[in-house]
Amino acid sequence: MKLYFSPGACSLSPHIVLRESGAKFDLEQVDLREKKTKKGDDYWQINAKGQVPLLELDDGQRLSEGPAIVQYIADKNPSAGLAPAAGSMERYQLQGWLTHIGTELHKTFGPCFRPTTPEEYKKISKEMLAMRYKNIDKHLAGKQYLMGDKFSVADAYLYTVTRWAPRIEFNLSPFPNVKAFMERMAARPKVQDALKAEGLQ
Repeated sequence: MKLYFSPGACSLSPHIVLRESGAKFDLEQVDLREKKTKKGDDYWQINAKGQVPLLELDDGQRLSEGPAIVQYIADKNPSAGLAPAAGSMERYQLQGWLTHIGTELHKTFGPCFRPTTPEEYKKISKEMLAMRYKNIDKHLAGKQYLMGDKFSVADAYLYTVTRWAPRIEFNLSPFPNVKAFMERMAARPKVQDALKAEGLQ
């Protein structure tokens, strides 16, 4: 398998999950501005969406979109216990978290990175993030991870997008459970390995 990634982007989530799963994989870095791989290939020809992550399987098939990729990795490596069994209520709860992170956090961070976004819109985005993190902080009270005391693929996604908070000057101090979660995640050896491999540590 090969994961196309950009350092610190949302592709960090499946990168962490790949390492947590114990799967064998290669990394191919992508310059998202130039749409070129580190080898110089035209990334548009590899992924028509022009985005990361993209997982290329050994048979040449390609899978895009982080939430789909992390569930695929979990299902292909069941002994790692990264996702509840397909069809179980817990699996649907996991999918709920992946959807929530993708639509309510990930996409709300986006405008704050764009230099063309009006400051008033960025302010509204941060207010929305504060509302979402308030609920997540409440949910994490007394828990190690989103699904309880066991790490899941949703935690990798939450960790990845929440790492962006300092870049947009979004203050996490009102959310102590979220901060504790971030520290817990950062201490995981496989997370540290992923950060080092992407030059983020």
